[in-house]
Amino acid sequence: MNQILPVTVAIPIKNEERNLGACLDRLGRFFKVVVIDSGSTDSSAEIALRANAGWIEFRWSGHFPKKRNWYLRNHRIETPWVLFLDADEYIDDAFCDELQRVLPSTTHSGFWINYDNWFLGRRLRHGDANRKLALFRVGAGEYERIDEDRWSHLDMEVHEHPVLTGSTFDFYGRVDHRDYRGFEHWLRKHNDYSTWEAHRIALLRATGNFGSADLTKRQRQKYGSIGKPWLPIAYFLHMYLVKGGFRDGYPGFAYAFAKAVYFWDIGVKLRELEAETKN
Repeated sequence: MNQILPVTVAIPIKNEERNLGACLDRLGRFFKVVVIDSGSTDSSAEIALRANAGWIEFRWSGHFPKKRNWYLRNHRIETPWVLFLDADEYIDDAFCDELQRVLPSTTHSGFWINYDNWFLGRRLRHGDANRKLALFRVGAGEYERIDEDRWSHLDMEVHEHPVLTGSTFDFYGRVDHRDYRGFEHWLRKHNDYSTWEAHRIALLRATGNFGSADLTKRQRQKYGSIGKPWLPIAYFLHMYLVKGGFRDGYPGFAYAFAKAVYFWDIGVKLRELEAETKN
C-alpha cells in the first residue's frame, strides 16, 4: 500500500517551463512539494499552481545564504526529511517505494542519490556517474558556507554539498536527470559553472583550505588537479574508454568530450584569475 512519504520536496528554479511540469507530475506521494523561484518570467508559476505545489519567491542579495540554505534557514519544514530536486530531475514509483521501505527505520542523517544522465536524447549507461547528497533530515545540517563576493550571477548553490551531523548512506533508488532545453542551454549553464568553480578553487588555494573537513574526497581530488594540462585528456580517456562511455554511441562520446572541455575551461579561467592576482 502506498503511503504519503514524510518528505518535503524542494525544487529551486528559474524559467523551467520546459521541465517543471513533468517533474511535478511524479511527486504525488510526497507530503509537500515546494517550488523556490528566482524571478521566472515564463509560465513556471502557472505550472506549479496547476500541480498544487507551494510557490516561494527568492531574491539573492549577492551574499550568503544562497537559495537552498536560505530556504532551510527561513522556512518551517513540516516533515522530518527534505529532498532537493532540480526541475530536470524525475523520480518514479520504484524510487518512492524505496523511500517508503527505508525511511521509517533508518538511523542515517542523509542519503546519496544516484542519477541516470540523459544526453542528446539518450540515457547514458556508462561513463561518468552522477551522485548528490540530496536527501537529508531537517535540522541535520545545511550546504557548505562559501562567502563569495558575486563571483557570478548564480543565486543557487552550484557544487556545494550538505555538511551534516550524523552518518550518510547510498540510496538504491535512482533519479532520471534529463534536461529538455537542449545542448545550447547545457553549454551556457556550464560556462557559468566553470566561472564559479575557478573562483572557488582560487580562493581555496589562496587561503590554504584544501584540507577542510567540509570538502569531500572527490572535491579534494578535483580541485587539486584543476589547471593541470593533462586533466581534460585524462578525464576523457578514463570516462570514454575505461568507464565504457563508448558503449553509449555518439551521445557517450559527446558527453565525455563536453565534460573534458568543461574542466579545461575551469583551468584556463583559474590561471587567468591567478595571473590577475599576481599582477
